[in-house]
Amino acid sequence: MTVQSVSDMSIGDLRAFVESIIEEHMGPSRALSYRQQGDRPVEEVLQSMRANLWTPPPGSKSSLEILREDRDR
Repeated sequence: MTVQSVSDMSIGDLRAFVESIIEEHMGPSRALSYRQQGDRPVEEVLQSMRANLWTPPPGSKSSLEILREDRDR
């Protein structure tokens, strides 16, 4: 592979580059399972995220308030 800037890579080149690094660090068998987990189309993942979005009930404490209480204990 020739040396080039990431900004000059196509999406396919960048994906192949990232996958080669993952495979190098994780080993071929673990990298294969990693790839299989990401086979869902992006739009399907986004729809699932929207469908499973949770809104706390009115008057609930914010996450910041909960963190501050926990810190102050």
